[in-house]
Amino acid sequence: MTPVYGITRPRHPALWLAAMAVGLSTLTAAGPALHLRLGDWALIAIFGLGAVGAYCAGRLGELSDQRQGLAVILIGAAAMRFALLFTEPTLSTDIYRYVWDGRVQAAGINPYRHTPAAPDLAFLRDEAIWPYINRADYAVTIYPPAAQMLFLAVTRAGESVVVMKLGMLLFEAAGVAAIIGALMRLELAPTRVAVYAWHPLPIWEIAGNGHVDAAMVALLMSSLVVFLHGRPILGAVLATLGALIKPTAALALPAFWRPWDWRLPLAVVVSVAVAYLPYLSVGAGVLGFLGTYIEEEGFRDGSGFRFVWLLEQIMGPMPAAGGVYATLAALALIFMALAVAFRSDRSPWAAVRGLNWLLIAFLVLSTPHYPWYFLALAPFLALCPTVTAWTLTTAGVLLHFVHDGAFVPGYATRFTILTLATLAAFAFDLWGEWRKALRPIGATP
Repeated sequence: MTPVYGITRPRHPALWLAAMAVGLSTLTAAGPALHLRLGDWALIAIFGLGAVGAYCAGRLGELSDQRQGLAVILIGAAAMRFALLFTEPTLSTDIYRYVWDGRVQAAGINPYRHTPAAPDLAFLRDEAIWPYINRADYAVTIYPPAAQMLFLAVTRAGESVVVMKLGMLLFEAAGVAAIIGALMRLELAPTRVAVYAWHPLPIWEIAGNGHVDAAMVALLMSSLVVFLHGRPILGAVLATLGALIKPTAALALPAFWRPWDWRLPLAVVVSVAVAYLPYLSVGAGVLGFLGTYIEEEGFRDGSGFRFVWLLEQIMGPMPAAGGVYATLAALALIFMALAVAFRSDRSPWAAVRGLNWLLIAFLVLSTPHYPWYFLALAPFLALCPTVTAWTLTTAGVLLHFVHDGAFVPGYATRFTILTLATLAAFAFDLWGEWRKALRPIGATP
């Protein structure tokens, strides 16, 4: 072995990568059976091992020939996803709603008009999709118009879970290409994409469960690459389309906007209007299940914010805490967005770091209840990694509570562990940023 920049370099790093790919692909293929047989501890262990493997692959990839290393990484990523492609979704049933919404639209019906259980849609029911739709008896769809267009397009190739997964994987492939493009634009090793491509979160949540967040992440990363090539307006349009799949992508807009440029906000407004236009026959119904969802998840009374929930476990009921927390969190995010938008440093790195921190702050403060919401952070593990992003993307598996098993902690205990770990990681990253800010100009990092 030869030391390179203080790191011991193996003689054949591509072969080591290939061996790791075989091991992680085997673990992924065995994952659903292990999870079913051994309970949630197995899934937690798989995520832990997979995250360690992804991190090591990213470091090892930087030490290898970039063409060889990248080829091994992409082949390994494809193998890991193929291992879960034909399995039934075990961690979420959202994909059945995607197929249903596409089917409803193909029948010429506005997906925001009826709940799946409505008599008007009885003729669309089958045994493969209909029985597995969540909230079928009381919730119209919650997904925004760009997601609805995607569901319609994919289901024209086939109204099945596998076809929908394939559609999401195609979007993810575009997202991986965009991550590589961003890495090259930032003059970083393209093999760093291994950190995303081999990470268990996108593998399980996209290949395993087919979450539409794959398309949002692809559009978010594509918008970033376009922006880095000097086309902020087109980048804003792509980010807006991503936000019309999952709103998280809208956090890119402050990073792309140059102060007082009216064209970018106009492009955003026009994009939103055009996307919603085909569905406006239901009026305000285009918001779908959103209002009820916010209440159902506890965000209206504050219990859904896990920092408030954790505080109440210690101090007892605090009726006003939810409103106060939501207000303070919103103000903090607005302040951060303005700081990013009006930053003096207009370099590519400043934009990427600003977007990364906006995503982190939003996901830390909003405390999502489902791990796939953290997919937006996964690409930044390759671009500008933080301890908080690693914690959320890896330990987020604690939010899955599927199979009971011996000594498996309850959901409240899991959420407490994740919340405390996130707070510790966030404090560590903020400390690091503060130390960087105090470092004299020109000092060695």
